[in-house]
Amino acid sequence: MFKGFTRFLQRPGERLKNLFGSQDGPGEPPGLRVIPRDQHSVSRRLFSEPALKVLYRLHNAGYEAYLVGGCIRDSLLGRQPKDFDVATDATPEEVRELFRNSRIIGRRFRIVHVRFGREVIEVTTFRGKPNEDHGEHLSQQSDHGLLLRDNVWGDVEEDALRRDFTVNALYYNIADFSIHDWADGVSDIESRTLRMIGDPATRYREDPVRMLRAIRFAAKLDFEFAAATEAPIREMAPLLLQIPPARLFDEVLKLFLAGHALTTFRLLRDYGLFAMLFPEADEALAELPWAEALIERALANTDARIQQDRPVTPAFLFAALLWPGVVQRQARLQEDGMPPVPALQAAAQQAVSQQLQHISIPKRFSLPMREIWDLQQRLPQRRGRRAIQTREHPRFRAAYDFLLLREEAGEIPPGLGDWWTAFQEGDEHDQQRLLGKAASQGDEPRPRKRRPRKRRRRSGGAGGDQNG
Repeated sequence: MFKGFTRFLQRPGERLKNLFGSQDGPGEPPGLRVIPRDQHSVSRRLFSEPALKVLYRLHNAGYEAYLVGGCIRDSLLGRQPKDFDVATDATPEEVRELFRNSRIIGRRFRIVHVRFGREVIEVTTFRGKPNEDHGEHLSQQSDHGLLLRDNVWGDVEEDALRRDFTVNALYYNIADFSIHDWADGVSDIESRTLRMIGDPATRYREDPVRMLRAIRFAAKLDFEFAAATEAPIREMAPLLLQIPPARLFDEVLKLFLAGHALTTFRLLRDYGLFAMLFPEADEALAELPWAEALIERALANTDARIQQDRPVTPAFLFAALLWPGVVQRQARLQEDGMPPVPALQAAAQQAVSQQLQHISIPKRFSLPMREIWDLQQRLPQRRGRRAIQTREHPRFRAAYDFLLLREEAGEIPPGLGDWWTAFQEGDEHDQQRLLGKAASQGDEPRPRKRRPRKRRRRSGGAGGDQNG
């Protein structure tokens, strides 16, 4: 069980050199370091029961089984790990046979999800290095180097060095509780450095989403980029335009719903990645003086809610990110003579259609987002029962919060938000007083104009046609 201890600081030597070239070049991994249980702080007590069940069942069935990646990295950093990924030499079909509560997903990158109630353990088969013998059904790249399919199985050595960052190439071995560090990731954790395994430009071309992952980890972990990892990002940012919008939607949620949205936003803008995700919003940020403040306040609020374990919705997040572009479109339509309400509706439709070319937004989020925008024109209208009706709208609270953001950012003058705050908190008497105050300031009901009654034309008789 403890025979791995004698291999502490062991290097795999020529085999790794043959697989990945000389280890002397920049970004090349130094080789395997096995850290025994008594020399690291990672304990099974940190892992979820479902993760341990998967590990032990694979191990008892004769397969290699490791916890890998972020859960080990976060444990070494003293953080509570949340997501548990397992790497094994069992194929997806073999994993599926072991777990009835599992299913194989993905074509580009086949993995197995093992579900325990609401918790999902992701199980991946060791990836290998493709060669000419592997057909396109197993491995395929575009002419620009983008990985279109990656389902070549390998061993743990190959798998480790095909991962993206050194701090993610850490494997917890359930057989002896040691940590296998394949790319000197522990040293990078100690120096708080984010370093790409292999040549960063090549790895970014293989999968441009790795640039977004770099930003996410830098923001989440408060790590600095290694120079070679950072250098190509700004120039290679347009490669994100190759990624399907549906995949980018998932990545955007990971970027902005991890509790570090504000820092992430600033890094995305600094490295030119935000413009690839939200091009219209990026243009508006350069032209509207309040746009940056509005988005940053929205993201800061999102971070605060996550820290407080309060619910957040992507609908509100996307409403803030896309709003500056909607405002610009609405202004242009109104200049062309369109009334404000139709102009807002048309601008919203155009903005969403344009954004869907870059990031898919499911209707379960885009429809509430549109309602938040529509209510921005209803909130100033407090005549008669309109305030009561607006207050009862299902999206009122989100629209009210959005109104406050607009005031704080300086897009609109303050005052309306205070009125709605008082209206929500007051009793019936207070509400009537506030309605009267709004009416005295110009929100009073307008008298209805009676439509002239049309006379019915008679077909005959004394008052009928004189020729009858």
